[in-house]
Amino acid sequence: MISVTNLKKVYRQADREVRALDGVTLSVPANHVHAVIGQSGAGKSTLVRCLAMLDRPTAGTVTIGGVNLTAVHSTALRRSRRRLGVVFQHANLFDSRTVAANVSYPLELARTPRAERLARAAELLSLVGLADRQDAYPAQLSGGQRQRVGVARALANRADILLMDEPFGALDPIVRTELQCELKEIQRALGTTILFVTHDVDEAFTLGDQVAVLSTGGHIEQVGTPTELLSSPASPFVAEFVG
Repeated sequence: MISVTNLKKVYRQADREVRALDGVTLSVPANHVHAVIGQSGAGKSTLVRCLAMLDRPTAGTVTIGGVNLTAVHSTALRRSRRRLGVVFQHANLFDSRTVAANVSYPLELARTPRAERLARAAELLSLVGLADRQDAYPAQLSGGQRQRVGVARALANRADILLMDEPFGALDPIVRTELQCELKEIQRALGTTILFVTHDVDEAFTLGDQVAVLSTGGHIEQVGTPTELLSSPASPFVAEFVG
């Protein structure tokens, strides 16, 4: 479903180059959750942005659903990106829109008929436990509720892939645990493929069928199940990072 080969991203800062990703290779099967863990500055957010083609990789390929996103442009890229939903650490909701209007916004862009948009928003808000908050505004929601709206919005176009960049990082531990459980339920119910980026090892091990450890400089140290990482770390870095 997601295949990343030798992905590199280099930024220029004044007279020097900053290597954010250095030859990342990953494979995420359909209906799986793949967690990526790493310290701050390891390139986790850059990876998500490159997978979503919000940033163009310097080199390498990103293939999603059989389409090489790094080789297509314009209409073909927009069509392929509809399969992707992206959730960031902050939900970035429109304050002037109701919860239902926020969720249905991607469908407005796709010129979906209004009745269909409203029905889809109601369906997704029920899925994330906010059926009674359709007419509320973001300012009236808790942090956890706003992130639930963000997840619902990411699924509005019936995306079968979610890219999630520290989506629960700003929440308190109790709410964070609740949302982790809810995300697993949603993933099982919809069969969604998820790439989940976090700095939290426990969160990665809770959610991930597979976990990739990213070291500073955007290099993958090891990919494996949580059990494999704990029992057979591939390097001293992995051993120290996963504890």
